[in-house]
Amino acid sequence: MKWSLRFLLLLMLYFPIWILGTMATGDLIPDQPSEPGLMDEGIALLLLGIINTGLIIGLIMTSRWNGLRLALVLGLAYYGSFTFLTQIESWYFLSETSVPPPLLPRLFLMGLAIPLIYIPLAILICGKWKKREDFNDQSNGPSLPIKQLLLKLGIIAVIYLIVYWLAGYFIAWQNPELREFYGSPGEIKPFFSHTLDTFLNTPSLLLLQLFRGVIFALVALLVLRGSNVSLWQTAFLVGLLFGIPHLVHILPNPLMSLASVRFSHMVETASSSFIFGWIVVWIFRGYHFEGKDKF
Repeated sequence: MKWSLRFLLLLMLYFPIWILGTMATGDLIPDQPSEPGLMDEGIALLLLGIINTGLIIGLIMTSRWNGLRLALVLGLAYYGSFTFLTQIESWYFLSETSVPPPLLPRLFLMGLAIPLIYIPLAILICGKWKKREDFNDQSNGPSLPIKQLLLKLGIIAVIYLIVYWLAGYFIAWQNPELREFYGSPGEIKPFFSHTLDTFLNTPSLLLLQLFRGVIFALVALLVLRGSNVSLWQTAFLVGLLFGIPHLVHILPNPLMSLASVRFSHMVETASSSFIFGWIVVWIFRGYHFEGKDKF
């Protein structure tokens, strides 16, 4: 009963704080009609609120840390996954089409409300602001040799590029409306031809995704270092942290007005990001507090 009340309280707090963040966009969202989402908008918002609230509670209660340290670490991880990693793609893909230049920095500001306001409140409500006997280990865990860390970051970046490319082509790029949305109408090119053309003509896309792979890895490391649960449970949480941001595509969006484009992206990014989260935790398994843990 106690946790049911806490969950309901946090769910009720989630929506006004999230709305506060959306106010950062002001009247800069283009006045462009959007096709409906996958379900009634009110139900979709409630579902997203429940999922996000559950994720944040899970991340809080499985951490060895508490108080300000937990708020800073979890806030960085959440902002990195939910805002930074998603909006740099908005900058790359949409800044010359549906996202006007004045709106772009506001999209990054929009995501600050949950990390700065909601997450500290959630830590307090969950009873993790002060030290407790069952969560009293604030140590850093296994050391991070810099050469080994850099090597693993490089490996993870390359793996992310591969996962991103395979999911992008074999899921999202199969949708002709999506190809047209990104300026490639007509028949789909064979995989290797499409890959070679992209690598030769837009190397900036490869660099962007390698960079995103590194940021994903650092976000996972923030969670992994503080995790107080088994490695597979940590991997599950990191997978959710990576995958859940993309469920927002169930909502209408004037920046991506076609429903089929949003749906293709959701299936592509939510599934591949969830799987990638497990891969990252496996590669970083030696940095888990119980470094000997196995899946």
